[in-house]
Amino acid sequence: MEEFAVWIQTYRKAVERAFGGRICCLGIQGSRARGEAGPNSDVDMVLILDRLTPEDLEHYRMAVADLPERELLCGFVSGREELAQWTQGELFQFYHDTRPLIGDLEFLRFAAGRSGAAEAVHTGACALYHACAHNFLHGRDPEVLRELYKSAGFTLRAKCYAEKGVYCSAGRELAEALEGEDLSILQTGEALRRGEAVPFDSASGALLSWTGALIRRGS
Repeated sequence: MEEFAVWIQTYRKAVERAFGGRICCLGIQGSRARGEAGPNSDVDMVLILDRLTPEDLEHYRMAVADLPERELLCGFVSGREELAQWTQGELFQFYHDTRPLIGDLEFLRFAAGRSGAAEAVHTGACALYHACAHNFLHGRDPEVLRELYKSAGFTLRAKCYAEKGVYCSAGRELAEALEGEDLSILQTGEALRRGEAVPFDSASGALLSWTGALIRRGS
């Protein structure tokens, strides 16, 4: 997407016209927030309103309908109270991965520390373990494996924070903070993201072993 800063301003104005003072937080997540996006990367926007109704969803849909390259827009829309009741593990990632443009997410700070990180690691490892085993046995889909390794990157970020108290948003920063098996998982994910040939069975086995170890130790 060319002139992304201009696009963001256009998007922001459209949403502010639609919801005004009801916006608790408008932010951006994903590769564009981290400065790692490709030309066709999705634009993961976050919109948190004071409350959310079905009518608000329709209002939002209409507000962004005419944006340039609308097909790249995705992301998360929620009411404030609903979001605040999510599990700490999910909120940990959400808080650290969102770069606010309007408002803030300080009402989620309770989940942003090491206890939230530990829960994020355990929850992420459990989900990855199940999905990896299922894909190995039944799907054998390299694209699914690529997505699993992408998700493992977020579990690695939470693990790094739980152990070192540092959140590394960019992949380069994360690589510098990791070692051993953790670094190997990250590097395999990067290779898959670049489209390199990675043996399906060995990559699946490595992910299963890594997540299994995390689950057994309980964090």
